[in-house]
Amino acid sequence: MSYKSFLKGSRIVLEVLKRMGVKDIFGYPGGAVIPIYDAFYDFEGIKHYLARHEQGATHAADGYARTTGKTGVCIATSGPGATNTVTGIMTAYMDSVPLLVITGQVPTSFLGRDSFQESDILGITSPITKHNYLVKDIEELPGILKEAYALTKKGRPGPVLVDIPKDIQMQEISMERFEELFSIHCEYVGNKYPKKYTSKEINSAVNLIKNANHPVFIIGGGVMNAGAAEETQKLLSKINAPSVATLMGLGGVPHNFPGHMGMIGMHGKVWANRCVNEADLVISLGMRFDDRIVGDPEKFAPHAKKIHVDIDAAEINKNVKIELPLIGDAKDVLEDLLNAGIEADFSDWMEKCESYILDEDSLGDCLNQVSTIKYLGDILPDTSIVVTDVGQHQMFTAQHFKFKQPLSFCTSGGAGTMGYGLPAAIGAQVGNPDKRVISIIGDGGFQMNQQELIMLRQYNLPVKIFILNNGTLGMVRQWQELFNQKRYSEVILDVNPDFVKLAEANGLRGVRVNSVEELKQIEGMINDDQPLLVDVVVPRDCNVYPIIPAGKSFSETIIGE
Repeated sequence: MSYKSFLKGSRIVLEVLKRMGVKDIFGYPGGAVIPIYDAFYDFEGIKHYLARHEQGATHAADGYARTTGKTGVCIATSGPGATNTVTGIMTAYMDSVPLLVITGQVPTSFLGRDSFQESDILGITSPITKHNYLVKDIEELPGILKEAYALTKKGRPGPVLVDIPKDIQMQEISMERFEELFSIHCEYVGNKYPKKYTSKEINSAVNLIKNANHPVFIIGGGVMNAGAAEETQKLLSKINAPSVATLMGLGGVPHNFPGHMGMIGMHGKVWANRCVNEADLVISLGMRFDDRIVGDPEKFAPHAKKIHVDIDAAEINKNVKIELPLIGDAKDVLEDLLNAGIEADFSDWMEKCESYILDEDSLGDCLNQVSTIKYLGDILPDTSIVVTDVGQHQMFTAQHFKFKQPLSFCTSGGAGTMGYGLPAAIGAQVGNPDKRVISIIGDGGFQMNQQELIMLRQYNLPVKIFILNNGTLGMVRQWQELFNQKRYSEVILDVNPDFVKLAEANGLRGVRVNSVEELKQIEGMINDDQPLLVDVVVPRDCNVYPIIPAGKSFSETIIGE
């Protein structure tokens, strides 16, 4: 590659990102990032995807990250452009997703003067980022970008924001000086996260496992972040122990893996929650014991000692009392446990857990949320990626789709962000061009970022969108039914767009299905290489069961229909 003798800050941004391995960026231009977009004009090696809202760009970068294991990158301008990224940043922060957010800022001489489109984006995002930076000197720019990108994945992954004033983007340094600054060592680049546990603690874990009668492994999102699915499955196979998964952990173990009981928590499988309730040892892998999993902390796995494997020491004893923490990368911990030579066999206990499972394989003749999801699971390739929005359809998908591979399920967990599903699916498709990406969305959540449909048309991305259209904000309606005496306040969506016409207005194919038979008739369209929106008309009163009411325990499960 040939360079001019001097590089502007705007060009430095792209050059550093390219050297760090970035190939795709999502964004939306504006006044404070015009220099960066000018640099994009003739820059080779990074493709920019134009969102139609900065929140959409941020969620797209998030979906890209969750399904590739790479850092997602997005760009927004100052002021409202920057603040429009906040929901996406919080979504990534809650689920430990590596995200680099680059925002433009007013020139340094205008800072603090309430200038046009100025916002204190550092102050706004400091609680929801691992770190954030304001660049005040062009010579800081290469090192900050290099460090920020690496920091997104160092230790516990998460979002990092870099705020770059417009005058910094326009200043220049020599190519030689840039090379000097870029070559300065960054402690976050390439260095493996240090172990914060000892062989003594590994031996203690081995002894706890060997002496247990009813151990259960809980697979969390940290297994995916660490790339530790293979090691997890090896350990489970070695000792024939049962396992369950959190929402973020789905796919870490195939749905049909011996002893795997499915999802636990508020809407988890009854048999999965029952096994945890009866366990005498819980080994949690990269999960944070959040309220949707634990319910009543005093009654969660009440008979069990607990081993907590997590890379973030702040999570230890935060929500649930732990007997043995193993603070470190889940892959390292699992490798050390395997190398320690555990000799144990819990086949009898695993068989007992499996005996709790009820047959749910019948598809039935009625078109509803569950039959739609099961049908998709039957016809899609094992390598497919499923992206959901947030609500009933999300829980139905988590309960009934048969995930077989890590990084195959993409959803907003801790933040519960409606509007996530469509842009995140776009990012997932960009990051995984050879895989089928399915977006399952409720009619309410879809409308929050429906403008991103045009991205599918612009880049001809073959995402298949399934709107489970029940004409209501389903999860809120369900809670009002169960806990507010059926006082349905502002949850009935009597006036919705015609989603098929909306797809067509964006240059996409749109289809409405009213029966299982009609759904089966579009199998060819589901498996072709063109984008598709399917408006699936489903019942309004189909609730998600089981449900453990907020703050309650397994014994208070509502089985429902």
